[in-house]
Amino acid sequence: MKALRVLALLHDYLVPPDDTHGVDVIQARWKMEFDVVSHLEDMGHQVRKVGVKDDLGVIRQAIVDVAPQIIFNLMESFAEIGVFDQHVVSYLELMKTPYTGCNPRGLMLSRDKALAGTLLAYHRIPAPEFAVVRMGRVPRIKKRLPFPLIVKSLTQEASIGISQASIVEDEAALRERVTFVHQSIGTDAIVERYIDGRELYVGVLGNERLRVFPVWEMNFAQMPDRAYRIASERVKWNEAYREKYGIMTGPADLPADVTRRVQHLSKRVFRTLDLSGYARIDLRLAADGRVYVLEANPNPQLAYGEDFAEAAEHAGVSYEALLQRILGLGLRWRPGLAG
Repeated sequence: MKALRVLALLHDYLVPPDDTHGVDVIQARWKMEFDVVSHLEDMGHQVRKVGVKDDLGVIRQAIVDVAPQIIFNLMESFAEIGVFDQHVVSYLELMKTPYTGCNPRGLMLSRDKALAGTLLAYHRIPAPEFAVVRMGRVPRIKKRLPFPLIVKSLTQEASIGISQASIVEDEAALRERVTFVHQSIGTDAIVERYIDGRELYVGVLGNERLRVFPVWEMNFAQMPDRAYRIASERVKWNEAYREKYGIMTGPADLPADVTRRVQHLSKRVFRTLDLSGYARIDLRLAADGRVYVLEANPNPQLAYGEDFAEAAEHAGVSYEALLQRILGLGLRWRPGLAG
């Protein structure tokens, strides 16, 4: 692919500095943005960074000034509202500007965990049974949802608000955790049957033709016996906590038939939710061998050395090649086409 004019669309507080001399990039909160932008530049692309907060005019002006051939979209919200990420992408489509990552329909369907779960159930894709508790309501859970249950935000991603206390074993704990989600996170709550088992991730790349990467697993080698093996907010974002309990990710050691089943299921999820570009599918492998889909994450963490890039590398796709393929998928995507 020839060199492109690329407009990198970033959150205003995650724009990496032009000069990183003396900065610990590995620990910087903008590491992903730096990795993407710096590697694109090293690959010969002309990259302009623009930070966005809550003004679409900034995006419009940047498009006018740069005339990009494609936008590398690294926005996960707009005005700090997660569900608005789909509107940013819709705006790019209205501006007739190609972009990387997932289309607005896929973002909408996957962001709402209940909507996604309903679609998966309709297509007979195994996922935990659930109930939604709207803001201000008290949970009234039917007997078909036996304890233990896990309580999460209906729309937030990145394990926001998830901790050991998210797993509840009785009515009192359930009410308390639902109240926490309503008041502290500010969203509706989703209550799911807790699936005990191995935490698996599958990266999927493509629009119409899909490529799945090797199955990845989060290992909880040294977690206390009574602790739940879940990807909590602390597990996701606290390196010291991961080191303390030996939590790490890497290739999953699975029988070949289970690997094929998990990868095939991940492709079904990608298509069912009309995703495009790239995504990570989170699953659980229960002790009885059943596989359950927990959720789909379009536009997942793309930093060098993180799970998605590592799984691609394990499949023989270098970080530079991965970014190049994501650019190519964005250039080939056309609004109105199925993912």
